[in-house]
Formats: sequence, C-alpha cells, structure tokens
Amino acid sequence: MTSEPISSDHFPCAQCGADLRFEPGKEVLVCEYCNHENHIDIDGEPIQELDFRKAIANQLSDVQTETTTVAKCSSCGATVEFDPNLHADECPFCAGPLITDVAQHRHLKPKGVLPFAIAESEAKDFLKEWLGSRWFAPSALKKYARADHKMNGLYTPYWTFDADTQSTYQGQRGDVYYIERMVTVMTDKGPRKQRQRIPQIRWTRVSGRVRRWFDDVLVLGSKALPKQFADELAPWDLHAILPYQSEYLAGFRAEAYTIDLREGFSEARANMDLTIRRDVRFDIGGDQQRVDRLDTEFGGVTFKHVLLPIWIAAYRYRGKSYRFVVNGRTGKIRGARPYSAWKILAAVLLGALVMTIFFSVLYGSGTLDQMMYDGGFIPQNLPRGAPPVFFPDGLR
Repeated sequence: MTSEPISSDHFPCAQCGADLRFEPGKEVLVCEYCNHENHIDIDGEPIQELDFRKAIANQLSDVQTETTTVAKCSSCGATVEFDPNLHADECPFCAGPLITDVAQHRHLKPKGVLPFAIAESEAKDFLKEWLGSRWFAPSALKKYARADHKMNGLYTPYWTFDADTQSTYQGQRGDVYYIERMVTVMTDKGPRKQRQRIPQIRWTRVSGRVRRWFDDVLVLGSKALPKQFADELAPWDLHAILPYQSEYLAGFRAEAYTIDLREGFSEARANMDLTIRRDVRFDIGGDQQRVDRLDTEFGGVTFKHVLLPIWIAAYRYRGKSYRFVVNGRTGKIRGARPYSAWKILAAVLLGALVMTIFFSVLYGSGTLDQMMYDGGFIPQNLPRGAPPVFFPDGLR
C-alpha cells in the first residue's frame, strides 16, 4: 500500500486518509490516528552537487529551483513554510504570533536532508535535564521544564561547499637559538653576576605552495537561529545525509534560507582561509612563522542546499524571548535562559553566612589564634585572644 503526496509535505494515510507523519529514527511514515505505517523508499541516487559559478550567474536550470509559500515572523524575522492550518500558531524561534506576511519564496531546492533520529519525547527529556541543572534560573523556568510544553521539529537550512584550492605564499621562518650572557640578579646575599641563556630568533625568508581539497564545509543558512547556538550543536553526521525526499518533512516544518548563496560562500571561504593559513605555517616549519603574503585560487567550487534537523522551544520571560535548541540527531542542547536576581542574592548571602559561622567556630575554639601564631601574625609575647597584629612578611 502506498501513499501519494497532497503537497510537498502532506501525505494521506492509505487506510483512514489522515496526514501521515515521519517517525524519527525510522524509515516510515506513521498515522497518528490508526497507527498505519508506510515505508519510505529511499532514493539510491547520489546527491548532486551544483556548480557555484553557474548559480551565481543564474545559469542553473529551472528544475534546480522551486517556489514555496512562506510566513515571516515580524518579531524575529524567521521565515518558515506556510501551512494554512498553522498560520495563527506561534513562531518556533521567538514564541511570538506567526500571523504575518505570507509570500512566495523562490529558492534553490534542497539536495539533501538529514532526517530526525530523536523523537519529540526524547528531546523534551534532554531539555528538562538541561533546564533542571540551571541553578540560578527563575522558578518559572523550572516550571517550564516540568510542564509538557510542545517542541517544534524544524528542518534548518544549511549550505555545504566543496573546493579545490591552491595557495602560494611568501613569509619568514623563525628558528630559535641561544646566546649566553652575564646578567646581574638579586639574591639573599645581595646582587651577584650569573650566566644565563638568552633566546634569539633567526628569521629566514621563504616561499612555497600548498594545496587543499575542502569537502562539505558547512554554513548555516538561517538568520533566525543564533549562529552561536547552531555552531555549538555540531558536529553533524553529514555522511548520513540522504537525497532530499519530501516524506522526511511530513509533520515537520522547514525554514527557508535567509542567507543567500553568495553570502554563504563568503563565510565558507573565511573558514577555508583559516585552514589554509594553518597549512602554510606547517609548510614553513621552524619554531615561529610569519605569513607576509598569501594568494589562493579556488577551483571546482560546488555546493548543495541541505536541511538539518533541530528541535526548538521558545520561552518568553518578562517580555523577552529565550530559545532552546536540540540537535535532532545527537540530543546535544544549547540555549539561553534568564537569571534570577533573587537566587543569586540568596546564594551570596548564604555564602557570607557560612564563612561567618566558619570563622566564628575557629576563633571560639582557639584554632584561629593558633593559626595566627603559627603564621607569625601574632607576636609570641601576646596572650591568646588578643587582637591580631600584622607584621611585614619575614618579621616577628
């Protein structure tokens, strides 16, 4: 028994006609009403990389692009695929109302998708554990962790870039050597001469060439998701990316990319440059290196647009939005949360009280006096219990 898609992300159940939903961790679509399962036939074709220069020059065929209807949140600017049944729902990124601009968005088709491997219930468990471990979080946030709040499964847009690079450089190699000198140093018996080895660096001009092949340099294609959170969700098992099939999106949302191809490659190139500079320093060798000039040629640049799975929850506290994101493959979680000023103040006061009691006990038992005597802070001819007298170090 098979199912036919109504749209790009709606599949009717062959038994009851209800919408099927992709089951994370399995290759099946599941009906939430009658539990009927439809197996997904995986496309065995390799994922096609696209030519970057042709894409920039608008020379790709129309089959590589598509037009979808999207809704844009006026609060945070997130752009997600529009669903008529969810147009009044809250934004998954900021928990604000998603009742805003509905427009047509023409974009490059996704070439690959990394399906969810963690179900919503598992993502909630990770979130509860994470929120429960935040000591100075407000009580309202703790209640949020215990409550059964829904998490949004979102396919987030990314770019991957491949490139064959050849770099020529000019620089300097620094080799450390030592010379001996007589220097004056202060000792307990006064100044005296002492022989010391002084490091010096001998610089030699060098030049050369390095080559590096880059494969799947990953760049976030979303401006709604904080880049810091996205970077900290890594690593992703990109080797498990499958050719794009809309079945994997059934029951989930997909965000349209808001960082375009040209901007994405600029970030990818910056990441490549860091690796190339490391290669150059290794090629120069020596103890220290200076790179005076570096020219890189990028050849065979290809790319693909892929979707990666993220569970996301948004929490509003005193008018401000806080987001929690969970890697839909590994369960790794990152997020922002408010701090409770009262809890921090209570912790400081408690710490001060503990220190006061600690020193009171020591002083009352005579232990503190003994420590003062032993340390030379109280003269030996003063009786115990007398106020401590502090002397310069080394004097009694």
